[in-house]
Amino acid sequence: MSFRFLDPGPLIDGELELISPDARWIDDVLTSCAHPMSHNDASAAATTRPFLIEFLNGSPGGRYPGDVRLNRVPAYHFWMRLLPESNPVIPIAGHIGLRIGSTHELEMYFGHIGYNVYPPARGHHYAARACGLLFPLARAHDFSQLWITCNPDNIPSRRTCERLGGELVEIVDIPRGQILFERGERQKCRYRIGL
Repeated sequence: MSFRFLDPGPLIDGELELISPDARWIDDVLTSCAHPMSHNDASAAATTRPFLIEFLNGSPGGRYPGDVRLNRVPAYHFWMRLLPESNPVIPIAGHIGLRIGSTHELEMYFGHIGYNVYPPARGHHYAARACGLLFPLARAHDFSQLWITCNPDNIPSRRTCERLGGELVEIVDIPRGQILFERGERQKCRYRIGL
């Protein structure tokens, strides 16, 4: 049986709107990633037009169907659009994803929610606000709690988890051979968030 995606409806909090990724927004994403303050951000640096086109092909409308062979669960992806009437510094503040399912690696190292806010848009609690917009969608998929992970030295992300009412359950070592270890990460903070 295939996974059934739900329509989350409008996802807006003030000037922040979560939008489904689409080709019409690619130029805005690239503009945000090209901002001088974004040059040292790994996510922004890795974002190119071919990367975005490949992403859209694999997750049409931001909906990733999952891949049992790779132990990957279905996921919703959104881009954090800043409404033009708010005169934002950049048009797209970042991105966020909600993974629907539970695996050992997801709960221990990746988390149900992953996000990144580009440097020019930081300081406005966009990550926490975007997470809050996704909580009703998670509840609609029968979640009563979510896991969010972050690196121990990522103080802003830890504060986001705390702002969301997350409880730091533990800091775990990432095992050798795990993809995050191969990327140079060594530990993850595991925050549990009740819905």
